[in-house]
Amino acid sequence: MLFCLVGLLLLLWSLISFQQSFRIGIDTDHPDKLIVDGAFAVSRNPIYVAFAMVLLGEFLIFPNWITLIYLGAATWLFRRQVLREEEYLKGHYGQAYDAYCHRVRRYF
Repeated sequence: MLFCLVGLLLLLWSLISFQQSFRIGIDTDHPDKLIVDGAFAVSRNPIYVAFAMVLLGEFLIFPNWITLIYLGAATWLFRRQVLREEEYLKGHYGQAYDAYCHRVRRYF
């Protein structure tokens, strides 16, 4: 349950850190400033980390093959989306994003 709680708190902190810049997926029509503070000063992808923590917590509470497959599939999809977003961010923010990547780890 601790993983679920920490994951939910990280998700909340991430959403607060995003402020008005929150988007689902890659929004090329309405790019905003690069968020590098709050939860994003600790991880470049705190929302995906939060979801993974919640799913890991659920697996530890209900350890069966269904939750394990769900955790594995979600982790694979999160990584795939992270790589797609990073490619876009590098192209859009250029040097500022590169500097951010050198300061902050992808996950933790």
